[in-house]
Amino acid sequence: MKRPVWFKSPRWLSRLGSSLLIGGQAVSAVAKGRIGFNDLMQELMEAGPGSFLIVLITALAAGTVFNIQVAAELSKQGASATVGGLLALGLSREIAPLLTATLLTGKVATAYAAQIGTMKVTEQIDAITMLRTDPVEYLVVPRVLAMVIMAPVQCLLFFWVGIWSGQVSSTILYSIPPSVFWNSVRTWMEPNDLPSMLLKALVFGLQIAVIACGWGLTTRGGPKEVGTSTTGAVVMILVTVALMDALLTKLLFG
Repeated sequence: MKRPVWFKSPRWLSRLGSSLLIGGQAVSAVAKGRIGFNDLMQELMEAGPGSFLIVLITALAAGTVFNIQVAAELSKQGASATVGGLLALGLSREIAPLLTATLLTGKVATAYAAQIGTMKVTEQIDAITMLRTDPVEYLVVPRVLAMVIMAPVQCLLFFWVGIWSGQVSSTILYSIPPSVFWNSVRTWMEPNDLPSMLLKALVFGLQIAVIACGWGLTTRGGPKEVGTSTTGAVVMILVTVALMDALLTKLLFG
């Protein structure tokens, strides 16, 4: 049955579908071992050490701000011994994976979408195809693999720095002994909290890379469209990560 002439699916929906197909091809290529290790090392540096500083600074601020908001109220109620546990749960279950994904979207996904989008509009990808090289294997696979590896590492870094900054700030500002803080962390956290956090980060990393690369490869028009495509990729990543976070939270902790 033909669709009516007047019916046209939204551009973002067709690009999302194309991104999912591109992601499937990339995962298939990784499973078959078609990985360019030189390109992978370069992308690992971009998604890893190249982004450590912003993750470190944000984690320091997040742990401190959380304590300023929460520890003050709990101390008034005589429940200062629960500060560490609350911070650990908040960071591991939501704050660390979500903020890490947001930071990587701003730092790494924009670069992916802009780089590949520029190659698309300047016909470099057509040249790659003419050389009998698969653009997905050459451009997408290293970026997807780098994000899948580095997103959990960055998330773990965010978690530990956030916990440490929370302990230091609670001791300095509210005179909570470090031993009380860390005992609360050990008491409140469950064995599956950290693995669940890393699973969230891995899924978010996969989403970020697939959508950023998909939006780049589906860029059309002139150089002006590269900026529009990059912005669209960021918006779609943030929306889909929020939706996926709700689903994973229900499955893992519901």
